[in-house]
Amino acid sequence: MVTKKFLTAGALIGAGTLALAGCSGGGQAADGGDDAVAGTITVLTQRTDIVDTVFQDYKAAFEEEYPDVTVEFEAITDYEGEIAVRMNTEDYGDVLLIPNSVNPDQLGDFFEPIGDTDEVAKTYRFASEEAYDGKTYGIAITGNTNGLVYNKNVWEEAGITDLPTTPEEFLDDLKAIGEKTDAIPYYTNYADGWPLSQSDSNRGALGDPDYSNTHVAYSDTPWAEDEWHGIVDGLLYDIVENGLNEEDPLTTNWEESKNLLGTGKVATMLLGSWAITQMQDAAEAAGESRDVIGYMPFPYQVDGTFHAQVGGDYKNAINVHSEHKAAARAWIEWFAKESNYAFDNGGLSPLVDGPTPTTLGDFEEAGVEYVEMTPAKTGEESYEADVISKAEIDLYGPVYRQKLVDIARGAADGDKASYFAELNERWAAARAEVG
Repeated sequence: MVTKKFLTAGALIGAGTLALAGCSGGGQAADGGDDAVAGTITVLTQRTDIVDTVFQDYKAAFEEEYPDVTVEFEAITDYEGEIAVRMNTEDYGDVLLIPNSVNPDQLGDFFEPIGDTDEVAKTYRFASEEAYDGKTYGIAITGNTNGLVYNKNVWEEAGITDLPTTPEEFLDDLKAIGEKTDAIPYYTNYADGWPLSQSDSNRGALGDPDYSNTHVAYSDTPWAEDEWHGIVDGLLYDIVENGLNEEDPLTTNWEESKNLLGTGKVATMLLGSWAITQMQDAAEAAGESRDVIGYMPFPYQVDGTFHAQVGGDYKNAINVHSEHKAAARAWIEWFAKESNYAFDNGGLSPLVDGPTPTTLGDFEEAGVEYVEMTPAKTGEESYEADVISKAEIDLYGPVYRQKLVDIARGAADGDKASYFAELNERWAAARAEVG
C-alpha cells in the first residue's frame, strides 16, 4: 500500500504538460449514463494487498444496495507513476484516487466536481484539500495523523522510558537501540521511495496551522535549521550519517519492512497513522501481540506539548470523461459513509460526525494536540506546487530525499550543509521566477 503524499519529480513536472495535452476538458454520457445510477464502473485503487479480499466484500455490499451497478477494481502497484501516464488519455477508470501530480488549477480538467466546497464540508472532512475556485473534486478515503510507528519491546529493551521531545533526544534514543539491542534503529524504506515522502505531512508538528501559508513556499530558505524541512530532513541526514538505519538502503522492501518492525528486527519508521494496523497485522501474523506496535509523535514540542498534523489521505474522485458519473458518485459516497474503510484501517473518518479510531490511544496518552492545516489562500492554491515545479524539487516525493540519504551514507558528494544550501538556492530562484 502507498498513501498520500508521494510522487516522483518526473510525475510532478510532467503533469502540467503531458497530462493536460491529452485532456479535452469534458466527457460525454453514453445513453444518459451520467444521470442513471447504473452501468459498469471501474474503480482504481492502490490497495493491492486487499483488492481481492476486503474490496470484494465492499463490492458485494454496494451492488446489493445498487443492483444496477457492477463494480470492477483495478489495483495498481506504482499508482502515481502509472496514473500520470494514463491521464494523458481518457482511459483512467470511472473512480480513481487523485494523484499528487495534479496541481489544484488542473483538477477541473480531469475530475468532475463533487460540489461547492462550503457545502461538501458540511458532510465531509478535508473538503478543501482537493479543491479549487470554491469547488471540491474528491472525498477522502480516510484521514490520517502523522508520527512514528515503533516496536515497544525494542524501545523498552534499550531502556527508553520517555518519549523523545527533540530531534536530538530521538537521535540519542536510536543510538541506544543500536548499542543495546539487535534491532535496526530506523528503517528508511529507501528503495520503495514513497515512504521517504511521509515526512512532509508532519508540518503540523510545529503547532502552527498557518505554517504552509507563511513558510515553505513563502520562504527562500525552507532548509534552514529552524524551518520544517531543515528540521525533518536534517534529522534523516543525521540518522543515516550515524549508521542508525538499514545497512544497504538500496535493498529495502516495503512489504518486508512490516514483518521486520512487527517482529522487532526494526525499531522505528516514520509513517502516517494508516500504517499502524498494517504493522499490528504483521506482528500478529508472526505470533506477537498487536500491542507491541506503538505510535509516537514527531520528536518536537511547542511549550511542552506535542502536535500532530491531521489531513485527508487520497481522495476518491470521478473521471470527468466517465460515462457513468452518477454510479461513480454513488460508489464514492457509499465508500465514505458505509464501507467502514477508515475505521478498520485505524484512520480518521472522512465524515464530519464519523467515529474516532481506537489505534491512536498512544497519542491520547501523550497529550498530542491535533493540527488541521489552514487551506491555501484564495487565488494561491497552486502557488506551492508552482514553486515545486520550477525548482524541480519533489517536495512531496522521494527523489531529493534519496539523494540526501546517499550523501549521508557517503554514496554521493557533499554534506548536509552544502546540500541544504543547494536546495535553498534552487527554491529561492523558483520563487523569484513564479513571483
